[in-house]
Amino acid sequence: MKAELELLRNEALYEINTLQDLQSLDHARVKFLGRKGKVTEILRGLGQVSPEERPILGQLANEVKLAIAEVLEDRKNVLEALEENRQSEVSALDITLPGRCPSKGHLHPISQVTEDIIRIFQSLGFQVATGPDVETEYYNFDSLNTPPDHPARDSHDTFFVKPGVVLRTHTSPVQMRVMERTQPPVAVIVPGRTYRVDNDASHSPMFNQLEGLLVDEDVTFGDLKGTLLHFVHAFFGADTKVRFRPHFFPFTEPSAEMDISCSVCGGQGCRVCKHSGWVELLGCGMVHPRVFEYAGYDTEKYTGFAFGMGLDRLAVQRHAINGIAHLFENDLRFLEQF
Repeated sequence: MKAELELLRNEALYEINTLQDLQSLDHARVKFLGRKGKVTEILRGLGQVSPEERPILGQLANEVKLAIAEVLEDRKNVLEALEENRQSEVSALDITLPGRCPSKGHLHPISQVTEDIIRIFQSLGFQVATGPDVETEYYNFDSLNTPPDHPARDSHDTFFVKPGVVLRTHTSPVQMRVMERTQPPVAVIVPGRTYRVDNDASHSPMFNQLEGLLVDEDVTFGDLKGTLLHFVHAFFGADTKVRFRPHFFPFTEPSAEMDISCSVCGGQGCRVCKHSGWVELLGCGMVHPRVFEYAGYDTEKYTGFAFGMGLDRLAVQRHAINGIAHLFENDLRFLEQF
């Protein structure tokens, strides 16, 4: 048994010193010192030796057990130090590496267009006003002289939240809210999101719109035309062609639609302009007297004009984009061009 203990010690010390990871070391501990380990088996066999040899062999077995325990602990310390060094090397900061330059953000094309238009109208003395996206039918339709049987008030054109409450179909309700609390002169523009049941190459169910309103004494249609011509030439360039067509809106009289030459095809005809060479840019007109009555304005003293334009459509025309859907798809390959 003495030779067996010496052989076991040599075997354990050699094997333990060759191990390369902590998991293998734990297996070696169980193999030699566990409840069913080799040292334990030898100690259990001491009862079969003579009483004279038992103390000697017992002392030797304990020395072997202690030696194996010490070499296990030493090897554990070595392997832990090696693992710590390895982790340090993996996570170490290499100050010789070049710095990472984060991508520079920029405004969405719709935001760019909105800010540019606001600057143009602010230079003319207009102020910016805002209002809620969820609106009552009174402000969205009734106060704007839109009768109950008007097609725009049907569910095929307007999103209804509940009876009497809609997602605003234009930003014109804000004009009425402004007039209710402000006496003329009034000059405001109202940018914001609007919603209609519509979806094609030049329309989206959710789109961005900007309304304008000017009320004062002796305001004429000529003032409206001059204001819009200044805007178009400042925004698109002096070479942009403009035309006005008679139209009907419940809240303006007389009313008109203003078209510009299509920038996508240069007036030659394409899908965006429906092969006409012209793109409808905005609707406009002189504010209807009934609207002034809702606002409490003196219709004998004051006149005014209003206009409304789609900001998404302006972005499409300004950058010659061949479909309005690109503005809402959030494809970075598209957005990074602007």
